[in-house]
Amino acid sequence: MTLTLYGIPNCDTVKKARVWLDGEGHAYAFHDYKKAGIDEGRLRGWVDQVGWERLLNRAGTTFRKLPDADKAYLNADKAVALMLAQPSMIKRPVVETGRTLLVGFKPDEWKSALG
Repeated sequence: MTLTLYGIPNCDTVKKARVWLDGEGHAYAFHDYKKAGIDEGRLRGWVDQVGWERLLNRAGTTFRKLPDADKAYLNADKAVALMLAQPSMIKRPVVETGRTLLVGFKPDEWKSALG
């Protein structure tokens, strides 16, 4: 199974996820949002799979600093536009396995999904 871990290298949760993956012996490719951004088609596919509500990190500083008008009346298209403009608004980490998508680091969920 090919894994791709999406995130930001200095994010504490991403660091924990990488340590966990290494400890469990899972090989993965790391996609750095800061350097590589995120492709709109991929992001829309994620939204279709798990919903924009699960992907948009509303607890993060980047989202909280937005003007109220940008945070109002959110829908899938508006959320995708925000996440494309500022990938740090995507909940981290995201793991693609080819058959499933994991959002956020939950070791029990990951163990079940990744074996």
